[in-house]
Order: sequence, then structure tokens, then C-alpha cells
Amino acid sequence: MTTPSQPASPNSSADRRSFLKTSGSIAAASALMASATPAVHAQGDSTIGIALVGCGGRGTGAAVNALKVQNGKIQLTAMADVFDHRLAASHGSISKQFGTDRVDVPVDRRFIGFDGYKKAMDSLKPGDVVILTTPPAFRWLHFTYAIEKGLNVFMEKPVTVDGPSTKRMLELGKKAQEKNLKVGVGLMCRHCHSRGEMAKRVHDGEIGEVLNLRAYRMAGPTGSAAAPPKPEGMSELMYQIKHFHGFLWLSGGAVSDFLIHNIDEACWLKNDWPVNAQALGGRHYRGNFVDQNFDHYSIEYTFADGTKMNVDGRTMPGCHKDFATYVHGSKGSGIFSSAGHVPAKSRLFKGHSFAKDDMVWAFDKREPNPYQVEWEDLIDAIRQDKPYNEVERGAMASAVTSMGRMAAHTGRVVTLDELIDCDHEFSPGLSELKLDGPSPLQADADGKYPVPMPGLVTDYEYEA
Repeated sequence: MTTPSQPASPNSSADRRSFLKTSGSIAAASALMASATPAVHAQGDSTIGIALVGCGGRGTGAAVNALKVQNGKIQLTAMADVFDHRLAASHGSISKQFGTDRVDVPVDRRFIGFDGYKKAMDSLKPGDVVILTTPPAFRWLHFTYAIEKGLNVFMEKPVTVDGPSTKRMLELGKKAQEKNLKVGVGLMCRHCHSRGEMAKRVHDGEIGEVLNLRAYRMAGPTGSAAAPPKPEGMSELMYQIKHFHGFLWLSGGAVSDFLIHNIDEACWLKNDWPVNAQALGGRHYRGNFVDQNFDHYSIEYTFADGTKMNVDGRTMPGCHKDFATYVHGSKGSGIFSSAGHVPAKSRLFKGHSFAKDDMVWAFDKREPNPYQVEWEDLIDAIRQDKPYNEVERGAMASAVTSMGRMAAHTGRVVTLDELIDCDHEFSPGLSELKLDGPSPLQADADGKYPVPMPGLVTDYEYEA
């Protein structure tokens, strides 16, 4: 599987792109680790404690994957969320699967509130693992505290939503590496055996020079991206968190949360990050929804050598569906993934029509679920004290995705450097949020939120 390596300096686009090119180098990372603090659980068989911060469906799934790892005892010992019903449902589901031997979360280690992440992490010992699966806006804030506590981390994608959070995450990744903390990022397709073998074949030149990449995630309404008007009796802040895919400050919106996997896959095949993007999008079928998303996006990314990557996303009911990533080279083509995340069914062709008779290679082994494999890789790195830090790759994939979103929302060509250096922070003051307090984003008198207006509002993604 791909092994995280030495991050590049974030000071230039060339340096940012160079990170991907060294993503398989264990030796580079090992050199950085030489003077770092040894991991508490290295080479040991002691129990690894887990704290779950963010108890929604993805967080619950991540905790289940963690507890299924078989190379030593792992125990869920603390949980935190801002919704008590969500925490209760998650605790009940996980407990039913694993019992009290693997789930030891008494009431006094179930924390509700915006400071719950601190209390959950305070209950762990250095070298344990915290799972960060709240809406992405909180990722850098929670990661900062995890580093202070000496905890290994699994964080869900995307890890950033705008330029300021990207800069913070890049620096935090370095701090985590200096402390020899192991950090996994939920771009689990990078741990897929099928995709891994095909990526190596493409990088080795089996389809010649990569000329074009195409990626699609076109489906009906997805997640909470289409947010209805706020109901009476619910605070604006809690309403937005409940529908976090609908609001840019919380999630980066539908583009960041749903298209990032395909974008990251295509960048993996190219072995580079694009330098700019232009894009289209619009709100055609929004009905009474008040979220900030477009319902379709079409992004054209350009790499430094001029190669194009086209990414299409759509959340319209009744339309053609596609969820796949394709690559075209000077000597052939490939289907990197098809019909979702699992199984990938990766295969190569001598032509460009993907005709069955033209297929020259297909992954012919069992495909382990990458959601599980990423946890097996992370826990193995913790127990064996192997270099393991996916932060910069996660931050760069998040930034590239945000670059495409910003291009669609402003109607301009946006560069990667411009996105990272943009001073528009969607959610300042995160550490001050309270359950009964105001949201960073306020609705107008009609209960509607500012939406992108390409060509009219061009410096930022919406008019605050």
C-alpha cells in the first residue's frame, strides 16, 4: 500500500506538487523520524484506546473499522458529539457489534458540547488514537489539541475547506510528524489494492504518457447537501451542523465532500497536483432548499505540463448516473474505478473505447475493503512504529478540490496558490462556539443564505 512520506514545503506550487512524487518514499520519512519521540505502542501488545469525536454515520463506521483490526486489542473508551441522540445511537450500534470487551464508554466518558473533543481526548493516554469525524470545519482545531495530547489520529476527508485552514493543516502536519504521531486521512481509495496496482502500471508507462483524466460523481440528492428551511425551535447553528453538507463553512459543500475522492484518484494517476482550474455550475433544481450548493459542477483542472483533468458532479434526481474515474494515455487507457468506491474493478485497455476485446489487464484478486485496509495500515504503523503521516496529501487533495469549487463559484480561473493564499476564512472563531450560541453564517430575514454568484461576486465564493 502507499506509505506516507516526507511532506514538501508549502511555499510554492512546485514544492506542493513535488509532495505527491515522493509519496512512496519510506526512507525520506524515516530520516525525519530519526530524532522523534518513539510511539508509546511501538512493538507492544498493549491495548490501544480509541476516542470517537463526531458520532455520525462516517464516525461510527470508522470506529467499527478500527475495532475490527486484528493485530492486538483495541478498545473504544470515549465519545463526543454535539447531538446527544447521535452519540447514543452510535454507542448502541457499536456496542451491539462488539460488546463490553471492546466498547467501554460509560456515561461519564460520553461528552456533549463543543468542548467535548477536549474531554474525550483527555481521557486517552499518549499513543492512543482519536477519530476526528465531525464536519470538516473543526478538523484543524481538533487536530491541534490531538497533537498537544500526543495522540495518533484518524481524520475524515476533507481536512480543509478554505485557504486559511489549508495553511494551518499543512503546518500541523509537520508538527505531528516532528512528534512521531501517526496520522491517517480518510481518502481510503489510496489503500485500495486494485487501484494501487493500476496506478503503478500507469506510472511505469504501460499506457504511455497520461494525456487526459476524467472523473464523475453524478447521482441524485446526496448526504445533507440539499438543506430545507430551518424548522421552528431549532437553533441556526445546530440546524446548519445537522445539514453540514449544505454550508460552505462547515464542509466546503458538496464539491469538497463528495468529489474529493475522484479528484484525488485522478491526481494519483497523474502523480501530480493541478496548478489551476476553471469551472461551471448552477442552481437549477433547488426548490425551497436554502443551502449554498450548486446542484451541478463541471471542473477543468490543468496540470503544469498542460494535461487536463475533467471532473463532473451532479446531485439531480432522474438524471444519468456515473461514479467512476478514467485515464487516457498515448498508448492506451484505463478505468481506475467504476460504480463507486468498492470494488474498483481497475483495468487497462489498448484503445480508448474500453472495449472488452481491447482489455490488456484487470485486477484479478480479491479486493479487500479499503475502508478496512486504511485502518489496518494505520494501526500497524502505530504498533510497529513506522513512519505514517497522510496530512499533507490530505490537505493538498482538499485544497485542489476547493480550487475547483472556488472557480465554479466565482466564474474565474483560480490557481492553486491563489486558493491557498486566499484570506476568506469561512468560519473564524470556531473555538468560541457554544450550543446555544450564534452560527458564523447568518440567514437573512427570509431564512435564506448567501449563495455563490459567478461573475458578480468574484473575489470570494459568496458575499458575506
